[in-house]
Amino acid sequence: MDLEAIPGVGAKTAERLAHLDDAERALREGDVAALARAPGVTEGQAARIARGAIRERHGDGSRFLRTDRARELYDDALSLLRERAVTDYAKRRLETFYPSASRSRIEEVRAFVARATERDPDPAVLDALAGVAPLTDPAGLRVRERCLATGDAEAYARAERQFPELSVELVEDAADLAELARGYSTVIALDEGFAGLDLPGDVRVLPDAGERIDEVLPERLLAFFAENRERLLAAADVHEAAGLDSPCGLDALRDGLSRIEADGTVRGDEELGRLQDAVSDVDAAVSTGESVANDRLREAIQTRDVTIEGADLLSLVEQGARVDALLDRELADEFDEAVAAAREHVVDALRLRDHADLAERAFPDDPTFPVRSDDEAVARLRTDLAAARDRRAAALKADLAADLAALRAPVEDLVRDALELDVELAVARFARDFDCTLPAFGGRGFEIEGGRSPLLDVPFEDVEAIDYGVDGVALLSGVNSGGKTSTIDLVGLTVVLAQMGLPVPAERVRLERFDALHYQAKSQGTLDAGAFESTLREFGGLVTDEGNRLVLVDELESITEPGASAKIIAGILESLDEQGATAVFVSHLAGEIREATGFDVQVDGIEAVGLVDGELEVNRSPVKGRLARSTPELIVEKLATAEEDAFYDRLLGKFAE
Repeated sequence: MDLEAIPGVGAKTAERLAHLDDAERALREGDVAALARAPGVTEGQAARIARGAIRERHGDGSRFLRTDRARELYDDALSLLRERAVTDYAKRRLETFYPSASRSRIEEVRAFVARATERDPDPAVLDALAGVAPLTDPAGLRVRERCLATGDAEAYARAERQFPELSVELVEDAADLAELARGYSTVIALDEGFAGLDLPGDVRVLPDAGERIDEVLPERLLAFFAENRERLLAAADVHEAAGLDSPCGLDALRDGLSRIEADGTVRGDEELGRLQDAVSDVDAAVSTGESVANDRLREAIQTRDVTIEGADLLSLVEQGARVDALLDRELADEFDEAVAAAREHVVDALRLRDHADLAERAFPDDPTFPVRSDDEAVARLRTDLAAARDRRAAALKADLAADLAALRAPVEDLVRDALELDVELAVARFARDFDCTLPAFGGRGFEIEGGRSPLLDVPFEDVEAIDYGVDGVALLSGVNSGGKTSTIDLVGLTVVLAQMGLPVPAERVRLERFDALHYQAKSQGTLDAGAFESTLREFGGLVTDEGNRLVLVDELESITEPGASAKIIAGILESLDEQGATAVFVSHLAGEIREATGFDVQVDGIEAVGLVDGELEVNRSPVKGRLARSTPELIVEKLATAEEDAFYDRLLGKFAE
């Protein structure tokens, strides 16, 4: 795949994406999490890249949202969806859905929606999803008790790339390897020429180390599982709660995770625990051993009568004898017993097995008082115990890594499936919360039955359903606060959702597959000459565009004087009608515009059926072919009915002229 062919992907971004193991799959499936694992790519960028890949795959170069208000409706639709997603991933993934003129893209999403709306948003599933997030690769891992060794410069460079967690050493001969073995618990030689040598310490020859990463460096795999433990357990819970087919054995996964400590070490091994304790307790055990020996020897000296004949004493003095010589001659057995007790204490305290001989060397046989340990022998004991600990830990890690290696790829799918389920459930919840249906494409214009806008500032269940359809150019009239703007908002939102491939909040919708949506929002006050000219230029570009467009305009007359506005709007409507566009213009000047228009323009009205306690009572569904009465007319009518006064009758008559 030519990554730079994707809209929005330049040379630098393509280079970053090339670091991914399977960038093509991630782009094909819109896997935002996988794309965000590329170096230097944020989740927001990943969503845009995925959206660009979708466009490229469908040959979709359309720019459907042509105005700020049209883009605001898309943002509103996206917010409604994102609010129903649990995971941050799903919120980002939903950004890959966009309104399109591409038939294949719309149908692709509609197929997704058909699957999604069959899902049950079970609270147990939603609770489990709260703990799911994209898997991460642990950073900063460093293994110091093991190293790689080679005499080849190319092998050295390759090993540094493959194993950044390990030290890689250049060696010339077996002597260099032996020297490394004194400083590392394990040395892994990469050169075949070192095979068969009898070297001290744990030296292994693995020329194919690069193909046995989990064996050479099990810490990498274990750190991955340790860091992602909670996410994996949550994803497993999601699969069980939702009844999804799991790509791996969940019991085996949970068992493997239960054997890993938070730092990636293996838990629950008695022998490893013994060695860890022994290394930690060497100094304390030796110190206590010294006390045991000295206490026994002191007691023996205090309780024993030692008789030395004068000639013997004179001989010892002449020979320069010290107390050690006296001990050796008179208390040899007692000294041996004291030292044996010291050695026994160290062996017992450290629970030594294979290293008991080193504990014996820690206390020399030469008589002395007080008894002191041999520092060099104690250091050797500590070093050997640490090496044994590290080898045991490495062996346990290798065994566990071997068990978990088969789960490494499946758990990626496990988490991805759980995250994608959240995307599906967000769509399902949206469809349920707003009583949505999939629209039908065909014919000209649009037709909405039982549509209710979720954008209104009232509970959705209190929103009054409306019916409205237009198959050409229409003017929408109505009283103030009667719902004209909310009606075209509903039309715009319905079209945006439909052309995203998503369900719409209505009982039934049929619409043309539009190439673009132009929505001109209501202007705030009369524009000055420059802004007025700019607005006219926008409409000049709109009416010269090609393709079937939906044009929604809210009270364009507010841009200038009413008389001029009516003429301008009439001219715009004539151009749109000639092009076969679908358009709805909301206006309080519908009557004046109709008179100025050179064709029989449709005028629809949102009718107020009366005033109740000073509040308008409105039929929210526009009535086709009827110019709605204004609020002032309704008030005058009420007064003319209630008051027997010719003045009000005269005013009412003016509305009929």
